[in-house]
Amino acid sequence: MPHPVELHVPCPDAATGAALASAAIAARLAACANLSGPVTSHFHWQGKIENEEERILSFKTRSSCVEELVALIRDRHPYDLPAITWSEIAADPDTARWIAEETGD
Repeated sequence: MPHPVELHVPCPDAATGAALASAAIAARLAACANLSGPVTSHFHWQGKIENEEERILSFKTRSSCVEELVALIRDRHPYDLPAITWSEIAADPDTARWIAEETGD
């Protein structure tokens, strides 16, 4: 069974997060998406320290979907550089199976 992955990307607002979540789930690239926030992000960008209110979009997917999910996000995200990160996660067997089934495995 493929390894479960949790992938995160900040979004400028709830509408952007909802649109990305819907697209990823419709494409079967994620079993689910959670939109959290608002949060205040502090970061370096183009030589300045910035801080912005954002939403954090998290996906539960599997390792074999990450490349396509990243491509979908990059294609539809309004940021020049959406900070997409992911890591393999532990999940109970039923959850891991559900993630795999919902993402086409």
